[in-house]
Amino acid sequence: MQIRKITQCYFSPRGTTKKVVTAIARQFSGPSVSFDLMEQPLTKQEQLSSDTLLIIGMPVYAGRIPKMCAEMLKNLKGSNTPAIAAVVYGNREYDDALIELRDLLKENGFSLISAGTFIARHSIFQDVAPNRPDTKDRRILKEFSEKSSLILDKFNENTATDLEVKGNSPYCQPGNVPLKPSGDKKCTACGLCVKVCPTHSIDIANPKKTKKDTCISCGACIQICPKNSRGYHGPLYKIAAKKFRKKCAEYKRPELFYLT
Repeated sequence: MQIRKITQCYFSPRGTTKKVVTAIARQFSGPSVSFDLMEQPLTKQEQLSSDTLLIIGMPVYAGRIPKMCAEMLKNLKGSNTPAIAAVVYGNREYDDALIELRDLLKENGFSLISAGTFIARHSIFQDVAPNRPDTKDRRILKEFSEKSSLILDKFNENTATDLEVKGNSPYCQPGNVPLKPSGDKKCTACGLCVKVCPTHSIDIANPKKTKKDTCISCGACIQICPKNSRGYHGPLYKIAAKKFRKKCAEYKRPELFYLT
């Protein structure tokens, strides 16, 4: 199939999901545009033609893709448009995130030719999978991209079938993450965290605090803080971190799915 344009789409508060998507996109040539949902929320409909390739990546939060992303992706429409999907998780489980993303894409007119689950540093417990994606992951990403390219060459939008991936339907209920980041005494009230927060959960009047009812624990505020003030603090976090490290110490490998 002749592809005339590449569209990358991702939500990447800590930068790792973007790395996965861009690594996949390197295999494909042609004009490329990006939808960074942190910087460019999809508030109006975007239509992708059938000769466009969509490469989309979403982080996994509590077994699902972020609710705000699922809502935004309803505005991304295809016309039997081929797509490659990736979900990125922090070495626990991806649960129903991949099948949820697949179903969203199918409903909006995309035909998934391949999909993968990839591991990155955990967004809350930073010493879990700290160096992922690593060298092995990057090699697998390259192989995944190459095989996806071969499938795309033979792709026929009129005879495409549904891609089978792991997951449950109905999807698992996303759990409530009780741990929320906050600022400590190093905070200088620079306001960068206020600007970057995708859910507007930080008030410039008191940037050390976080609105717990709207925060999704994405870690964007931690990533951008120039003073390393923002983070997870307190005894509850220390207890949870110890348990999580023990539970999720196993080295997990990417899982790949291809259209046959």
